Amino acid sequence: FGKHRIWDMPISEGSFTGVGIGAAINGLRPIVDLGFASFAYLASDQIINQASKLRYMTGGQIDIPIVIRCCMFSTGSMAAQHADRPYPLFMNVPGLKIISPTSPADIKGLMKSAIRDGDPVLVFEEKRLWPLKGNVPTDPDHLVPIGKADVKREGSNVTLIAIAGALRPALDAVEALAREGISVEVIDPRTLKPLDHETFKTSVAKTGRVVIVENAHRVCNVGSEIAAVMAEEAFELLKQPILRLSAPDIHVPFSPTLEKNFYPTKDSIIAAVRRLL
Repeated sequence: FGKHRIWDMPISEGSFTGVGIGAAINGLRPIVDLGFASFAYLASDQIINQASKLRYMTGGQIDIPIVIRCCMFSTGSMAAQHADRPYPLFMNVPGLKIISPTSPADIKGLMKSAIRDGDPVLVFEEKRLWPLKGNVPTDPDHLVPIGKADVKREGSNVTLIAIAGALRPALDAVEALAREGISVEVIDPRTLKPLDHETFKTSVAKTGRVVIVENAHRVCNVGSEIAAVMAEEAFELLKQPILRLSAPDIHVPFSPTLEKNFYPTKDSIIAAVRRLL
């Protein structure tokens, strides 16, 4: 790589995101690294008013093939100004694609798809998933398609849709439930926009029950969108009400004691699944 391909930018998220958008307009495929996901707010004018809209406003004359990467530092006493999970805000913006991979193979495959995509793609990583290790394909053409969910574990009693960092406690909960004879199907959306509703509905057609788990705040989150579409398009498949687990509608505390149970846990997920049976 070297200095011609990696630019160390000033701490001005709006400015260097704008530089990236300009580079994309002029034929490059830049990756803008915002670091903390909370800093996406500072770049939001460029992302929303420029990156997402210029193709539409120019009648397709301008493409913006840019990738904007950031990480959600939701734990570790980062506190309110550094611990946000702001992907729901950007889901409401037409013209953007949003991914949140949870495994080494998926981050490689989805990043490659994002770089090759002709639209702006936001990547929301999760700090708690960074230590995970796994096999990664070495094929240079290995891609994970944007918009396709992954069934992490098959089951027959309940469908559990786990977003981003919520996947780890979800899998732990499912392991514990399996020892009790409760079979839970676990789905990782991987892409948050567009969501793979067909995979969700196929699973619920089998189980009749669905729990959605994520670390974003409860109001207008991914679970809200999945639940709304499920109610509109697949209500007849449901045997029980849809349950959502998320962070409460308050800011992330600094205190480790308060932070400990701020997000859905293994125990809270187990309790939610049992409620549906």
